[in-house]
Amino acid sequence: MQESLTPPQQVHAPRQRPSAAPAACRFETRWAASQEEVRMAQRLRYRVFAEEMGVHLPAPHGAPQGHDIDRFDDYCEHVMVWAWRAECAAPQVVGTYRVLTPDAAVRAGGCYSDTEFDMSRLAPMRARMVELGRSCVDPQWRSGGVVLALWSALGEFMMVRGLDIAFGCASIDLKDGGHRAATLWHQLAACHLAPATMRTTPLHPLPLEGLCQEAHAPMPPLIKGYLRCGAALLGPPAWDPQFNSADLPMLTAMHSLPARHRRRFAGGA
Repeated sequence: MQESLTPPQQVHAPRQRPSAAPAACRFETRWAASQEEVRMAQRLRYRVFAEEMGVHLPAPHGAPQGHDIDRFDDYCEHVMVWAWRAECAAPQVVGTYRVLTPDAAVRAGGCYSDTEFDMSRLAPMRARMVELGRSCVDPQWRSGGVVLALWSALGEFMMVRGLDIAFGCASIDLKDGGHRAATLWHQLAACHLAPATMRTTPLHPLPLEGLCQEAHAPMPPLIKGYLRCGAALLGPPAWDPQFNSADLPMLTAMHSLPARHRRRFAGGA
């Protein structure tokens, strides 16, 4: 991404949505309206991905150091959760997602997931589908409140834009060589695999045949959250060598959301 980043489109962007938080804190979700706000999201992503997880994130030519930046950021809209503490004078960015709309994906020449999967079977629904990515939360703020604030903003965004399908990848680290990822794939495929007409194919598949399947593997919170929202698994994981992760492709349709989630996304209690 070049330094002259264009601010994300703000047409029909949801209103700012404050929400209560425990321990004399409050949260507010905002959609980035300036280059500097996008930079704040990118700095949080760098702290989580590079400094905490150890991912090597080379900066594009001319981009500032200490930021997670790739070519898709120019085309995405970025939602952030800001936290206020009573003892702090300034708010802190504690969570973020980036969203690539169908129109923006056309301008970008595809979405990030197209670099990992053959998604040709999803072609009939691409005009209604947003890609969610680069999800991260500051390690000191990994509570349900931050995640709920992000998802509520995403749900409202989709409703305002008339989009009803969300696609994204849930990443599983490969620190154990991939055995946990293989186990989770088999567990989820038994109950949550999408119909064959919707499945994706990894361009660089994780070599599942060479991995052990454990009796049980703990499920990452993000995958749990997606499944609670009625998500379907679209196929076997891709191997992402940059992040040293297995990426599971998952899709959620708004009509499949449980009633309690639909109420929250619509702005209700």
